[in-house]
Amino acid sequence: MSKQISSPEKEASKIVAQYDEDGNLNSKLRSLKGAAARIITVVAVLMSLFHLYTAFFGVFESILQRSAHLAFALILTFAIYKPSKKAVKNESIPWYDWLFMILSIACYSYYVMNSQVISSRMSYIEPLTMLEVTIGIVSGLLLIEATRRVIGNTLVLIIFICLVYGIWGHLITGELSHREFTAMWIIDHLFYTVTGIFSVPLGVSATFIFLFILFGKFLEVSGAGQFFIDLSVAGMGKYRGGPAKTAIVASSILGTISGSAVANTVTTGAFTIPLMKKTGYRSHFAAAVESVSSTGGQIMPPIMGASAFIIASYLGVPYMDIAVAAIIPAVLFYCCLYFQVDLRAKRLGLNGLKKDELPKVSSVLKHGFMFFIPLIVIVFMLASGASPMRAGLFSIGVTILVAAFKRSTRLSFSKMYKALDLGARAAIETAIACAASGFIIGIIGLTGIGLKFSGMIIDISGGILIVTLIFTMITSIILGMGLPTVAAYIVQVPLTIPALIALGVSPLAAHMFVFYFAALSAITPPVALAAFAAAGLSGSDPMKTGMTAVRLGLAAFIVPYMFVYGETLLLVGDAPHIILSVVTSIIGIIGVACAAEGWLLRNALWYERVLLFIGAILMINPGIVTDLIGFAILALVFFYQKFNPKSTTVEHTISS
Repeated sequence: MSKQISSPEKEASKIVAQYDEDGNLNSKLRSLKGAAARIITVVAVLMSLFHLYTAFFGVFESILQRSAHLAFALILTFAIYKPSKKAVKNESIPWYDWLFMILSIACYSYYVMNSQVISSRMSYIEPLTMLEVTIGIVSGLLLIEATRRVIGNTLVLIIFICLVYGIWGHLITGELSHREFTAMWIIDHLFYTVTGIFSVPLGVSATFIFLFILFGKFLEVSGAGQFFIDLSVAGMGKYRGGPAKTAIVASSILGTISGSAVANTVTTGAFTIPLMKKTGYRSHFAAAVESVSSTGGQIMPPIMGASAFIIASYLGVPYMDIAVAAIIPAVLFYCCLYFQVDLRAKRLGLNGLKKDELPKVSSVLKHGFMFFIPLIVIVFMLASGASPMRAGLFSIGVTILVAAFKRSTRLSFSKMYKALDLGARAAIETAIACAASGFIIGIIGLTGIGLKFSGMIIDISGGILIVTLIFTMITSIILGMGLPTVAAYIVQVPLTIPALIALGVSPLAAHMFVFYFAALSAITPPVALAAFAAAGLSGSDPMKTGMTAVRLGLAAFIVPYMFVYGETLLLVGDAPHIILSVVTSIIGIIGVACAAEGWLLRNALWYERVLLFIGAILMINPGIVTDLIGFAILALVFFYQKFNPKSTTVEHTISS
């Protein structure tokens, strides 16, 4: 009798089926052909050209820029995304989606053409006309349907709860009650101000994020993605556990550009997971390595999957401040992952790839060294104070120039047309997520539930910071289940961050704390989309893969607590303290890897693992006293193993 496929396994198969070999969604999408396909491609290219124009000549007024951006995204959504996964395969656009597209154009064209009037009117005082009320309602319904198709039911459910609370929350007794708002007031707030769907997240999507997504597509079309994978294989493949280390390097580079943990997992995992299995890693471990590596790309500077732009906008600081603050936590994350796969390879006696299976580093660099130039340019421009839009625009231009060095990478008109098309399509998810989050932001701001919720968190935790942090972590992971990192983070901003700041956490540390756990929801069971996608590729058990991914990503669960208590890990403070914190944290993170894998100089006994973990935590936590105690504990275990090389069995740990 054949084994019945469990629900998580079905979910893993579904997730993988949604992406093609390039990491692009396919099962949700229509396979358009003929005139419909050509029309949609033209719309996508026009969307990219619109953003290039505004990046070069300057953005329009907020409502105009954001509504035009969202109009393009909605048109593409209803043309490309099927109404349901079970929808019959159709190579044309059905009549009702043509209707949705026309309504999207009509409604959002109103915002575009009347942006100045909308911006200058006295909100809540000047009553809306019946036409404006109708446009607001239809615009909202269109956005919710687009959210259901692109993001899924989770975000739609959250939006529905917020709207119900906004309309009828005054009927609730107790702290959660708010004043009564008319339907016109709510529509005005959500659709005719910049505090609803046209709020900061959509503004960032319509400016910074789109340019960086487009930049990534120009790199992809030019062949840079394959170059970075080949370079990772050439550089790391020969070492023990080489394929796993290749996955770490390749995914960290590609993940910071792509912004989607799942898409990155599918793209690089199709190459790295079979290599890891070939060299002796078990299926679930190989899948976990890839999913964690891909998820980590979202916290890896300089681009951080474009989420850093939203963090910077909320904090009102230059984007580069966020990228710099994320450097050490990202390094610690990948150090821990690197040493875990290295220790696993050492324990299992795994070797790297054979010499004849490896490309030569010199050969790979010869054919693709120029792809480093756009990345260097983008970092240099951001560091020198250039706006993210200008940096993204120039980086696209530099990519076109450097790709022209070789015939194989040269961007012809057709390739650039393809990049413009793919860039707009790739930006749909972010645009819809940011706009849809405006429902939540708007209702929270209108009702004041954000401050009330933060007060409840403080009351439940008793005002104890560590308890509040744990509560915030759990909330971030739960609300992030099934959501893109951008949406998961935005939902958290008005709810949990005020509580952290009220307890003395700096705004930077508070935002980074929430952002990290929003990103980690992609590998945290029971809904771990990146881990499930990797499990589908490797044929492993999804839940086992997810639990292994949590262990491999252990550093990412620890470091946020540490930079809350000591901001030197965010490169805040004087140089001596920062250097000391970085050095001791790296030593500590190696200790975390040893404790997680159960191996230092030999197989670690259970009490040795406990001591390794305690010593590692003390080393990571900034402070002279904790560093000395932690170092003493780690040294004790090291010398104990050195002078007591007991012969212990490893079978019980290898299967973990």
